[in-house]
Amino acid sequence: MESTMKFGDKIAVADVRKLHDMEDVLFDKEWFEKTEEINKDIYYMFRNLAKNDDDLEVIEGHHLRYDITVIPPGMLGLEYTKTVGHYHPQVPRTDISYPEIYQVLEGSATYLMQKIGNEDVLQDIVVITAEKGDLVLIPPGYGHVTINASENTLKMANWVCRDFSSIYEPIKRLSGASYFLLKDGFVKNPHYRNVLPIRFLRPLDYNNLGLISGENMYTLVPKIEKLQFLTYPQNFFRCLTEMF
Repeated sequence: MESTMKFGDKIAVADVRKLHDMEDVLFDKEWFEKTEEINKDIYYMFRNLAKNDDDLEVIEGHHLRYDITVIPPGMLGLEYTKTVGHYHPQVPRTDISYPEIYQVLEGSATYLMQKIGNEDVLQDIVVITAEKGDLVLIPPGYGHVTINASENTLKMANWVCRDFSSIYEPIKRLSGASYFLLKDGFVKNPHYRNVLPIRFLRPLDYNNLGLISGENMYTLVPKIEKLQFLTYPQNFFRCLTEMF
């Protein structure tokens, strides 16, 4: 696939995740050790997008970032193609981590979210399968992995606060998320101390946050104040957690 994308009047260059970047989080270690395609492109992350300089000034001025991730279909050995997975850090001077909002632009996405406490004890595991136009909120306290379990390319957008870096270490240290998705279904990751049953949820409407499912999230740029819950989640904590 192309590692560049035309977005508005700009050309964006992807940060490409290669197969060798996925080694720590793969289910099928035997397959990885035998493959000769460790430099194969797995997915493409187009970060800090804006259709023009005026939009970019508005987005950056509100400490936000708009990204698009493209995940082609395929298998990583026995499991479906996925992202590495990550957590978000806490907002300074609070005990609340930053949330994130996703929207499927093309294809189908399986979002696996997990909340973990002290000593790597899992507190909750949620899976949402989303189709074109659907919105999926990653609430405070949850790490997440996105899986493309379809035969089509997945293209998804996200809004997130630009003032932090994602935390990958907890996912990598435990060799992936709490479950792997194989063709026969979800399989528990034995590296976790406790693996809870999955709570399967449908994509939700986020009217309480002023968001409309099916409406392209980029159109929020002129009304970007609606995204304050991403930069100041401590002021929206009830709204961000009551839906779970």
